[in-house]
Amino acid sequence: MSDLKVFIDTNILLYLLSADKEKADQAEKIVQAGGLISVQVLNEMANVARRKLAMPWTEINEVLSLIRSLCSTAPLTIETHDRGRLIAERYGLSLYDAMIVAAALIGGCETLYSEDLHNGLLIDHQMRICNPFRSFKDS
Repeated sequence: MSDLKVFIDTNILLYLLSADKEKADQAEKIVQAGGLISVQVLNEMANVARRKLAMPWTEINEVLSLIRSLCSTAPLTIETHDRGRLIAERYGLSLYDAMIVAAALIGGCETLYSEDLHNGLLIDHQMRICNPFRSFKDS
């Protein structure tokens, strides 16, 4: 696993399953470099894979195992919950997005890769949100 202090949001990981080759390749590079995810990310990934992509559990389990072998996983804690609520209030993020941000901050990350959050936003003078697909023509 990488020493690089990055957190990978669910929406980036879902591109590993995408037919969009350019974004799938970029997501693969990010994951192969390693980083931090949270239990929330694993839960969201499993939910989307099952509900929206109708993947069988065996395939979902394989994908999650691969991701967990390449990324460290932060637990869900009351500290994450408390910090996430404050972040949601301060930055106007949804509660679930704020929990992702909180897990990344608590994990000491300097970059949060996400397609859905505010690209370039600096959170608590510590971590910048980065959309790794921003340079793609359809992003």
